Amino acid sequence: MTLNDLFAAELTNNSIQFEREYKPIPGRRFAYDFFIGSLNRDMPLLIELQGGIWMKRAGHNTGKGIQRDCLKLNLATLNEYAVMHFTTQDVEDGTAINLVMKYLEK
Repeated sequence: MTLNDLFAAELTNNSIQFEREYKPIPGRRFAYDFFIGSLNRDMPLLIELQGGIWMKRAGHNTGKGIQRDCLKLNLATLNEYAVMHFTTQDVEDGTAINLVMKYLEK
């Protein structure tokens, strides 16, 4: 089971509706791993899972990858999305689902 599949199962187990590989920015190819529409919040939630953070020269930990991720995050913010980033450990130890549920409660 992939990290994204594990997190999708956690969302489903908590009755949270979501979309995967969501492209929120018109005219851009950026996709976020998960999208949760605004339920009790003014801003819908985008979620990015950061797998492989300890890998040498992986896509998200190179200069080019970090630059791209900054643009992706800033464009989401300008388009009025809340964004959460989680690591493999966050998903596996329950931190990710707990923080998402807290966000949705308010």
